[in-house]
Amino acid sequence: MRLRQAFRFALRGLATNRMRSALTTLGILIGVAAVISLVAIGNGSSAAVQSQLGKLGTNTLTVRAAQGGTGGRNGGGGGGAL
Repeated sequence: MRLRQAFRFALRGLATNRMRSALTTLGILIGVAAVISLVAIGNGSSAAVQSQLGKLGTNTLTVRAAQGGTGGRNGGGGGGAL
């Protein structure tokens, strides 16, 4: 099949099934827009968190591992008296 024949065949298929072609195009556009917006939201959130952590200073944030088991009185999660 030559390139010209394939192109004619594709155009004929698009013209025959206009609604299917339009819905497929719409679905692709919505999918691409969703991916682009999610990436933009992720990058914006990351920048906001980094900005907030930068405002805290270098010696303010301390991360320590919890001591003891995974539950009970001495477990992690800030357990204490109610």
